[in-house]
Amino acid sequence: MPQMLQNVGLTYLAAPPCKYQQKYKQTTMNVAIVGASGAVGQEFLRVLAEREFPIDNLLLFGSKRSAGTTYTFRGKEYTVRELQHGDDFKGVDIVFTSAGAGISKEYAEDITKHGAVMIDNSSAFRMDEDVPLVVPECNAEDALTRPRGIIANPNCTTIMMVVALKAFERLSHIRRIHVSSYQAASGAGQAAMDELYEQYKQVLAGDPVTVEKFAYQLAFNVIPQIDVFQDNGYTKEEMKMYHETKKIMHSDVETSAMCVRVPSLRSHSESIWIETERPISVEEARQAVLDTEGLTLMDNPAEKEYPMPLFLAGKDDVYVGRIRKDLANPNGLTFWIVSDQIRKGAALNAVQIAEYLIKVGNVG
Repeated sequence: MPQMLQNVGLTYLAAPPCKYQQKYKQTTMNVAIVGASGAVGQEFLRVLAEREFPIDNLLLFGSKRSAGTTYTFRGKEYTVRELQHGDDFKGVDIVFTSAGAGISKEYAEDITKHGAVMIDNSSAFRMDEDVPLVVPECNAEDALTRPRGIIANPNCTTIMMVVALKAFERLSHIRRIHVSSYQAASGAGQAAMDELYEQYKQVLAGDPVTVEKFAYQLAFNVIPQIDVFQDNGYTKEEMKMYHETKKIMHSDVETSAMCVRVPSLRSHSESIWIETERPISVEEARQAVLDTEGLTLMDNPAEKEYPMPLFLAGKDDVYVGRIRKDLANPNGLTFWIVSDQIRKGAALNAVQIAEYLIKVGNVG
């Protein structure tokens, strides 16, 4: 790992520790994870352990195929149970779900009927008016009003973007956003990462290339399509960024996105251009990043120091660099961000929501 990630200096400046990471006094929770064997489910276990989340009892649920699998959490073994309809969630306080939109919709009533808070990582409920869509650094208070007992975790690309946008929105209202995302293979799951490894081997060996997880070969390539195309020519992934940003920021901001799959393994990157009501200087923008929870400034082009996915897997923050004025618009600002989409873009964000609810005494 390069020296710039080992030492904190003028070119690698972190914001203060997140206020949600804390000792929890005497509070303990009964917690369940649905989709425990998946990539995000496994990340839930890592994040909950690292942040010393106050768990009294832990339940793990999965498909029939993963039922019976055992995982160690804080030195104790837990066995995955098959997810079924019934009263398995009675007495559970918080349920983290990451098993796909279909499963979330089918089991939402089972999960919430006894009072559990369902924090859902799928797309099932994100745009429902009676389900809050929450990124704690931006709109934590929205989680307090949840008529159906459900809180939605946004799309990973939206989460990392709005954490950065919040810093600049405090300086001047953001009118427009243009964003291009460069999304790692892991965004499509572990099988997609395995396929990328295999493709590189096959290409270098001169063998036929296996293509199953993506529309085309990803090795030595980029694919300007993530999810299915809509009637307006944008993909579903791009439209998520359009709609979710408005809901999270409670804003009339207009977003135009281009989402691209790139042959990196983990951590997404985004190139972002914003137009604000008044000009924001580079100095103001850098200070805003330093002052915002969940952001780390890594911006020293003279030393070739800027965020890159190769070095940021497993990190909590959204890393910001290449901040500069837009040459085509006096009210424009451009910047580059990188974040681990499995961590902050999924599991960590959900856990931070739960931490906030515990902090304000709003669980159950």
